[in-house]
Formats: sequence, structure tokens, C-alpha cells
Amino acid sequence: MSGNPLDKKSQGWSALFSEPMAALVQRYTASVEFDRRLWRADVAGSLAHARMLAAQQIIDAKDLADIERGLTQIAADIEAGRFEWKLELEDVHLNIEARLTQLVGDAGKRLHTGRSRNDQVATDVRLWLRGEIDALTPLLGSLQGALLGVAEQHVDTVMPGYTHLQVAQPVSFAHHLLAYVEMFARDAERLADVRRRTNRLPLGAAALAGTGYPIDREAVARELGFEALCENSLDAVSDRDFALEFAAFGSILMIHVSRLAEEIVLWMSQNFGFIDLADGYCTGSSIMPQKRNPDVAELARGKSGRVVGHLMGLLTLMKGQPLAYNKDNQEDKEPLFDTVDTLAATLRIMAEMVGGTLDPATGARTGGFRVKADAMERAAMRGYATATDLADYLVRKGLPFRDAHEVVAQAVRLALQRGVDLAELTGEELRAVHPAIGDDAREALTLRHSLAARSSRGGTAPAQVRAQIERHRNRLA
Repeated sequence: MSGNPLDKKSQGWSALFSEPMAALVQRYTASVEFDRRLWRADVAGSLAHARMLAAQQIIDAKDLADIERGLTQIAADIEAGRFEWKLELEDVHLNIEARLTQLVGDAGKRLHTGRSRNDQVATDVRLWLRGEIDALTPLLGSLQGALLGVAEQHVDTVMPGYTHLQVAQPVSFAHHLLAYVEMFARDAERLADVRRRTNRLPLGAAALAGTGYPIDREAVARELGFEALCENSLDAVSDRDFALEFAAFGSILMIHVSRLAEEIVLWMSQNFGFIDLADGYCTGSSIMPQKRNPDVAELARGKSGRVVGHLMGLLTLMKGQPLAYNKDNQEDKEPLFDTVDTLAATLRIMAEMVGGTLDPATGARTGGFRVKADAMERAAMRGYATATDLADYLVRKGLPFRDAHEVVAQAVRLALQRGVDLAELTGEELRAVHPAIGDDAREALTLRHSLAARSSRGGTAPAQVRAQIERHRNRLA
């Protein structure tokens, strides 16, 4: 072993070892620099464990009072920035336990009765993640609300709908935004499912096999707000599938965010010109003074790779571990922490960039993107977006759809040769393509008629779009 040896008395574990840990190993194996953020969960779990031990007469009332007093002081010290975190104590758990023992003596040593760091850390991470899920849920709702706010103003705004990034059919801009609301609504459902499976108590599994003390796991679960117990002690301490599932949720969410961000980047470009972003969400160029770059949207798009990478890392971390606990699992925290931080920051800024911010004093909303409805409608006029409407018209006249499809293809070819839109072809020209095309066909070729015609449930007809908005408003209320 290389590095300066440390006094083994400073280590938080057994006197079995005859040699102290080398400084390099200590730095390599310590996690306190990042897992200290679990301290609130660690204190809460320890208090619940101590109260259960006292209720079961495993420790006495004085020990419990001392533990409660000491942990209360430790929490206050950490909150105030007075707590001294020690690298040689490895992690958040041993740091708090060592300080508790300094403050209250033997009572602090009795706290660990009937538990292990294995079930302790599994409990802390679940408690912490549950709280973060509860904080992310309203942020996800706020982004949906921002999209709904813009959608409500643009039910009748026509834009081109695309397939293969080619103009396909006209759609309402509100309808387009509601597609993302649907995606984020499913993300919210996934997050609720993750919470349910995260909210199971491992404490009481001890190191791997349970404990011989007469503990009451159900009482601890009730105090900490867990819905159920982890029923197998080996599984309780060793699996991190709840973290994997959260990372999978986060990856899917960020893919949806990335798709929206990509469209915002496209819509803001001069080639589309569909929206303008508020200056506060753009940056300039160090060399080109005319540039307004959508850096916030681009960075949100880029951060999706970061979150997906964390999922891949966590999956790889777990794939080869035998039962039960292994030190590998120390590596679950940093990707999990960063995923939570990235999701929270991204949801906040995306909601503001889309919907703006509300001044609580005046009630005025500032920021948000500005929709260029005229540019969207002009774009919808290109690419023969109402061609399918002409085919539907011919079907109603009695033609089989495949025959109508071919007729319309001929009409589009004629319009291409003429350099005009389908709606600009004369009645004679349309009848020359097929005699069933009457003067009333021109109405079917207008953008508004095309929108109104898509009236099936979930379609882009304004009445359907308003119904979708109302459904989402009621869901989020």
C-alpha cells in the first residue's frame, strides 16, 4: 500500500485490522464529499430507528432522549454550516454517528443496534429520492401548464404538420404543443409509479440476513411514511432498481424535453421564423453581432445525453453484482444526484422559456416565446398540405381512396408545373384532372377547412383541441 498511513482509531469500523488504511485508499473509497447531501434522510431514519428500539425496550428511555437531543443538535449544526465533515469517517453515516457519540456518549453507540450501514444507506437513498420526486412533480406540472397557456392562445393558429420534416398536413399550433403535454403527462405517471416502488422500507434488513433483535419494522415504516416494506433482506440491501427506474424515467423525460428544445431551435431559425424567444433566454456571438442564439434550448437538448448516460452507468453498475451488498453501490449516488439536479433545473428553465414568468405583485407575465402566426400560416401553404383533403373530397364523391390518391398526385404534379398551390388551380384545371372535382372542392383545399375536418377524437379540429386543453387543465388542477 502506498500513501501515508492513518491512525486506525479514526476509522469507523472494526479493530480486527492490524494496519491502518493508506491515505490513497481512504480518498479512493470515501464518499462523504458527495453523500453528505443525504444527511436529512440519515437523521430522520436514525430518529425513527431509535424510537422503535426504545418502544421495543431494546434501548432505554434515557438513551432515546440523549439520541434525540444529539441528532437535533447535529441537524442544526449541519444546517448552519458548523458541522465538521471528516474524510477518515468515510461517509455521511459514520460522520453523524461519530459526532453523536461525542455529544451523548454510549447512547450514540447504541443507536446502531439492529441495523447495518447496508440497510441504513438503502433507506437514506430511498427517503432522499422520495423527497426529490415530490419536488419534481410540481415542476413537471408547471412545464405542462406553460405549454397549455400558449396553446390556449393559439387554437386557431395554423402551422404545417410534418412527417420526415416535410410539410404533411395543416395542424393547429395548439394541437402541436398539446402533443408535448401528452408526453409530459405520461412522464408524470411514470414518476408516480417510481415513487410508489421507491417508497418501501429496507431498514431492518441489517447487513443482509435480518436481525435477531425484536425490532418492529412496520412502526419505522409508519413513522417515515413508507407504504410498504422490502420483504427480502438480501434484496433490500443490495438492489437499486428504484434508482434505475428513476434514471429511466429521467431519460425518457429528457428525450421529450430534447425534442421540444429541438423544435424551438428550428422554429426560431430564420428558415422557419415561427417564434421569437425572449432575450433573457438567448445569447449573442463573440464575433457576429447580429446573432441571437437559442442557447438555453440547445443546452436542454444537450443535457438529455448527460441523463441518458447516467442511466447507462447505473445499469452497468448493477449488472454483474452477486448478492448481497457490494461496495460498487457507492457509485450509485453521484449519477442519481446529478440526474435529479439536471431534471429540476431543466424543467424550471423550460417552463419559463415557454410560458414566461408571472410577477406576483402585478400579475403581469413577462418572457415566454412570441408566436409568429402569419409565418406559420404561410409555411402551411407550402408543400401542398391540403392534398389529403382533396383525396378525402373525392372519396366522398365515390372514388376508392387509392384511386383518389392517384388523382390528387396528378393534381399536385400539375400545381408543381404551374408553380402554384393546389387551391390556386382553376376549376377547369381541377376538372381536367378528374371530372368528379367540382367547384366546391376549392373550399376543401383551404387551411381552415382542413383543420376543422380533422374532428375525430384527439384530432386537430379547434373543437377537439379545446376539449383536450380542458381535459389537461382539469387533470392539473
